[in-house]
Amino acid sequence: MNGPMPGINENRDGGDLAYTDPLTGLGNNRRFVTKIKRLIGERADDPAPFAIGIIDLDGFKPINDLFGRAAGDEILMQVALRLHAAMDRHSTITRIGADEFAFLFPMTFSEAAVTEQARMLIEILSAPYDLGERSARLSASVGCALYYVGSESAEDMVRKAETALYHAKRNGRGGVVVYTQEMEDAAKRDTRIEQALRRAVSAEEVEPYFQPIVDLATRRIIGFEALARWTDRDLGSVSPGVFIPIAEERGIIGALSQLLLRKAIGAAQSWPGELFLSFNLSPSQLVDQNTADHILTTLARASFDPRRLEVEITETGMMSDPASAEKIVQDLRAEGVRISLDDFGTGQSSLGRLREFHFDKLKIDQAFVASVLSDRASEHIIRAILAMCDGLDIEVVAEGIETEQQAARLVEFGCRGGQGYLFGKPAGAAATMRQLGGFARLPAAS
Repeated sequence: MNGPMPGINENRDGGDLAYTDPLTGLGNNRRFVTKIKRLIGERADDPAPFAIGIIDLDGFKPINDLFGRAAGDEILMQVALRLHAAMDRHSTITRIGADEFAFLFPMTFSEAAVTEQARMLIEILSAPYDLGERSARLSASVGCALYYVGSESAEDMVRKAETALYHAKRNGRGGVVVYTQEMEDAAKRDTRIEQALRRAVSAEEVEPYFQPIVDLATRRIIGFEALARWTDRDLGSVSPGVFIPIAEERGIIGALSQLLLRKAIGAAQSWPGELFLSFNLSPSQLVDQNTADHILTTLARASFDPRRLEVEITETGMMSDPASAEKIVQDLRAEGVRISLDDFGTGQSSLGRLREFHFDKLKIDQAFVASVLSDRASEHIIRAILAMCDGLDIEVVAEGIETEQQAARLVEFGCRGGQGYLFGKPAGAAATMRQLGGFARLPAAS
C-alpha cells in the first residue's frame, strides 16, 4: 500500500503538510508539540492535568532486515491505524520518528490512568501484523509524563516523556514508565558517569579482572572469565552493573570491549597454554557486523590462539537481531573461537537457540545453583540441562558456586565445570598470576 492509510488525516493545521507524516497520514512531531503548547495555553487557568506519552516499537530494525523496507512501511501504517482507532475524540496520536509514535490525552488526570491506557495500546500493538503470506509480531515500550498547571513547557514535557521511555526500555520490552523527578536525577548521574567513562576508556583506565573456572572433580583451573572493573578518581569504584549498561546505551561499549579484550589477551599470554580466556559480548555488539572482525584482528595482532578464546553471549542479546548474531557467531567459530551461552535458563526460547546456534558451552545461571540444595525444581532443572547438553555434546559450567555442599551436589549430578566465590573472586592480572602459582589444583575444604 502506497500513501497514508485510508481514514487517517490528522492534519488540521491550516492544510500545512509540514504538520503531517507522509507515510501514515498522522500528525508529525511538529503537530505533537503544537498540540501540547495549545493545550497548555487552554489550561492556564484550569487546574486539571493532562498526559502525554511516547511509544517506541521494540526491535523494529530486524523487521526491515528480515522482510524488507516495504513490509516495514506496511507495518508502520498498520500500527498507525490501530493507534488512531484507539483514540477517543479528545486525544491525539502522532508519528514523531521512524518507529516512534506519541499521544496526547487531555482527559487523563493521573499516573494510574495513563499507565492503564498505555498498557492497552501496547496490547493492541502486540497482535500479529498481516504481511500477505507472512505475519510479524511487535512489542512496544511507552514513556509518559503528566502536566500540572504552570509546571513546565511543551519541550519540558517531551523531554520528561523521553526520559521515562529511556527507563522503560532499560527495564525490558513491553513496559510502561511514568516520569518522576528521581528519573531526572538518575539521568544526570548517568551523564556524569558517561563522561567519566569516556575519559577512562581513552586513558585505558578500565581493567579486566579474572575469575577462575575449574574442573569440579579435580579442582584444577581450566580457564578464567574476564570481567570489567573501573575505579574513577572522582567517582571511586563504579560497579560494572552500573557502567556497562551506560556504555551500551551511550555507544561506548565497542571501544570499551576492544580495550578490555586487548588487555585480557595480554594477561592471558602469560598463562599456561592449556588455559582458556572467556570474554563477554554485550547485546549491542551482537548487532554490529564489525564485532567479529575486531575480535579476530585483536587475536591476530597478539598472536593469541583463537582456540583459547571463548566468547560468552546471552540469549537476550541474541534475540534483538538473531540474523546478525548468527553471522557473528559463524565468523568467530570458523576461526576456532568457542561460543558459550551465558545465563542459561533466564531467556524465553533457550532450547530453540541451542539448536540454531550450535554452542560449544552452556553456563547454568547462578539463580539455579543458589537454590540447588533447597529447591527441588532447581535440582530437576539442572539435571535436565546436564542430560540435554550431554546429548548435544555441549560442555557445562555452573556459575555462582559459593559452598562445598553446592559443588558436591553438582558433581553428583554430573556437572564438570564450575565457577564462583568458592574457587576465587575476580582478581587483577598480577593477582591472577600469583593464584596460578605453578598451576596447582585449588584445594577442597576439609
